[in-house]
Amino acid sequence: MSRLVRIVLVALVACVVASSVGCMRVKPWQRADLAREDMQFDPDGQRTALQSHIQFSKEASMPGTSAGGGGCGCN
Repeated sequence: MSRLVRIVLVALVACVVASSVGCMRVKPWQRADLAREDMQFDPDGQRTALQSHIQFSKEASMPGTSAGGGGCGCN
């Protein structure tokens, strides 16, 4: 086997091993811990939606979109 093929093979195996380290199965009794409110990225969805609406109404801008309107909240 040539040196280049050997290096590519070792690099490929290293990438597969490195990427498989983060993959694991969550056992049924561990799911309750991961589903806790304090473990969620956004624990209060309604509050976040309200804050986003208030920000949109005040600033007349919404991230990722181009919407018109003024600070009064009318579009």
